[in-house]
Amino acid sequence: MSELNLILIGPPGAGKGTQAERITQDFRLAYISTGDEMRAAKETDEDVRRYVDAGELVPDDIVCKVLFKRMDAEGDDGFILDGFPRTRPQADVLNEALERRGRRLTAALLIEVDDEVIVQRLAGRRVCKNGHPYHVDYNRPKHDGVCDIDGLPLVQREDDQPDTIRKRLRVYHEQTEPIVDHLDDQGVLRRFDGTRPPGEVHDHIRATLATLRLEDQL
Repeated sequence: MSELNLILIGPPGAGKGTQAERITQDFRLAYISTGDEMRAAKETDEDVRRYVDAGELVPDDIVCKVLFKRMDAEGDDGFILDGFPRTRPQADVLNEALERRGRRLTAALLIEVDDEVIVQRLAGRRVCKNGHPYHVDYNRPKHDGVCDIDGLPLVQREDDQPDTIRKRLRVYHEQTEPIVDHLDDQGVLRRFDGTRPPGEVHDHIRATLATLRLEDQL
């Protein structure tokens, strides 16, 4: 069975986490979240710890080393990368690392959602301290301001404030969007409408990946 080596791209709030979970179950891929991997690496990797403790960005080559350690251990059938690459230099580092291993990127999955839809999605989100999610428009609790599961008060997270969301979106547009054209030129970019219901987005992605895998086997 041919491997699927994927990267997941999209603005914050586009639904990447939901789709990544479903894709990994569909195709038995290793899900590699850059944030999760770097937090774990800080506890055991002196190079990562030194930069993080100094409040500096971890260099791309070290980030890639950490990610590929996980890929090499668990990604024989393929992987889905969430959070890397975010810039053109990171995309180049990833391609070089794949080439050294005789592998290639199968597809970059871009989930597209307009900024104002993102702001509405995230600004309306409410959670209890145990992380149970609600939304003021789409998923209201039975009693206003109270979690249905544990009865704890619901709050709006600091990073879900509209001004904070718009700042995160500006960073995304400035840093990540430039690699979209690069990936499109490489012929690996696949676009998906993130405003559709999650189930429909999943069906579209799953069908696309099944077709890519079939084509690779022919």
